[in-house]
Amino acid sequence: MKNPVLLLIIFTISGWIPAGFGQNQEIMTVKGPIPANQMGRSLIHEHLLVDFIGADKITATRWDRSAVVEKVRPFVAALPAMKIQTLVSCTPAYLGRDPELLRQLSEQTGIQILTNTGYYGAVDNAFLPAHAFSSSAETLAGIWTDEWKNGIGQTGIKPGFIKIGVNSGSLSKLHQKLIHAAGLTHKQTGLTIASHTGPFLPAKQQVALLKANGVHPSAFIWVHAQNESNMENYSTLAAEGAWISLDGVQPSNLQEYLEKLRYLREQGWLEQVLISHDAGWYRPGEEDGGHFRDFSTISTQFIPLLLKNGFTEEDINQLLVKNPANAFSVRKRIYTGN
Repeated sequence: MKNPVLLLIIFTISGWIPAGFGQNQEIMTVKGPIPANQMGRSLIHEHLLVDFIGADKITATRWDRSAVVEKVRPFVAALPAMKIQTLVSCTPAYLGRDPELLRQLSEQTGIQILTNTGYYGAVDNAFLPAHAFSSSAETLAGIWTDEWKNGIGQTGIKPGFIKIGVNSGSLSKLHQKLIHAAGLTHKQTGLTIASHTGPFLPAKQQVALLKANGVHPSAFIWVHAQNESNMENYSTLAAEGAWISLDGVQPSNLQEYLEKLRYLREQGWLEQVLISHDAGWYRPGEEDGGHFRDFSTISTQFIPLLLKNGFTEEDINQLLVKNPANAFSVRKRIYTGN
């Protein structure tokens, strides 16, 4: 068994204290902070509204918030029956982020909801505001940090994590700037960085950039890691401390996700794995908000499949309770090693 005193000394020297050693860890929801141990069973990558109209055209007038609440509320209200207490909304700014919508849904359903700060550069920058191209990393970090300190716009609602996105190839200069800005924001706020990534190459490059800027990889969530075909690469970044997020669970791919989780458990990385659906969402411009994919597959199909294939209730608790609380706890994770 690992010596906890020795580990504490090592982590203290490196400047990084994991959640298990910390006191009074908090999660920031749209209704304010909660103790991390009250996060409960969580879905860490979902969407309630997304608008793909583009950063140059998007405006909150494109949707009627009351109509969105009416459409979306039943899907959120169904979560407690599945023992889900928290939903992490990964819709970023300029793609339909609406903190007041999330707060209304949280108040009406009792589900704890997180929103985010940051900018999304994936899909060839179609959802980046014009100023993101010319602003420095320091300027972008200032904007995101201000949302943490003062709330998003005039809402008073604070983000619970940083959401960025990059393309699937080698990082461009612009996307290097986004990860640099995210690292600077993390060092100011303690917010975790969730980066829409996909393949291993840009994930590895982002981790290297964060380390070079003094941010420990445990502050980084490799979003859409399920898109990486070589599972050995999961071990490479998990060994660095990064979070491996398999966040596209749906009925058609349960066997594939089962095999990925088997590998990660066999390799000893289950404590660094996150799972979710990447489901939803209300679509402005479509009749009645379009098709909404619900958030039930993990609870009703995937957990039973895991339990039938050698996973334990303790494993389920690790994936859906302990890991989300650890990943999204607000704390600065500083890297000082080589």
